[in-house]
Amino acid sequence: MNNRPRRNRKSSAIRDLVQETHLSVDNLILPLFLVDGANKKEVISSLPNIYRFSIELMVKEIETCLELGIRIFDLFPSVKDHLKDKTASYSYAEENFYLHAIRKIKERFPEVVLMSDVAMDPYSSDGHDGLVENGKILNDETLEILAKMSVAQAQAGIDIIGPSDMMDGRVGYIREELDLNGYMETSIMAYCAKYASAYYGPFREALNSEPKFGDKKSYQMNPANKREALIEADLDVAEGADMLMVKPATLYLDVIHLLKENHDVPITAYNVSGEYAMIHAASQKGWLDYESAMAEMLLSIKRAGADGILTYFAKDYAKLAASMQ
Repeated sequence: MNNRPRRNRKSSAIRDLVQETHLSVDNLILPLFLVDGANKKEVISSLPNIYRFSIELMVKEIETCLELGIRIFDLFPSVKDHLKDKTASYSYAEENFYLHAIRKIKERFPEVVLMSDVAMDPYSSDGHDGLVENGKILNDETLEILAKMSVAQAQAGIDIIGPSDMMDGRVGYIREELDLNGYMETSIMAYCAKYASAYYGPFREALNSEPKFGDKKSYQMNPANKREALIEADLDVAEGADMLMVKPATLYLDVIHLLKENHDVPITAYNVSGEYAMIHAASQKGWLDYESAMAEMLLSIKRAGADGILTYFAKDYAKLAASMQ
């Protein structure tokens, strides 16, 4: 027997030598949930160890994360119902606590990279990502609202705009408005392949952003489709996207790989709330080892081709990586 692949697995040193995929804390983006008020740290029942922070406690959380090597954060606002309306006007209002928080974070930590989420659902009284009229999601009428939101976020200090709405043409519209307002250096990480997934439940609890009627299948992608992701990716890159996002991650490794093989821009993936919650639930039952399952899940996303991973595991993985040095 001439070929024995096990020879390359016979010791830890050799396994490390021939390891094909390497995951670093530098590859991770941590989602953070922001709530208005003071000294608030609110539990999210379906997301263990993840909280909604008011701004002063979020600053402390970011400081802790920086010590662990996490430098990129995606901020999501939890908005009270009385501030929501059909046109999501609070999203770009001067008094928006989210915009004020961005400024405070950038003043305190100018070195961090802040990413935003651009969609109407956190601010919409209808709970949808686009403008609703007579039960229909209006595509083109939504674009102006998304652009106003993006410009307001860039003005506040956001480094990477993250359009997650899945409206047709929104990347080009947002890019043009950012450039016209002098924000040529603000990046766009386009959610080009965002699927109508069953794994978003804990996130929607965190933001209280469930749609008030129907579902999101008329704009989010069908989980059965893969080639369609290439169509979306091609359009977003042509419209000016700097990076592409696949969401969810673990159930769509084939899509991540497909985009990586077909595009030269960086590919990112959102390891979503349901993926995080199921690992926690199984480990709490004693069915899985939490740290091993977490590390394997993140490594699989990286192996598929993701350059960056937006994940609730970021802090725990950073602690694990530090303990192994």
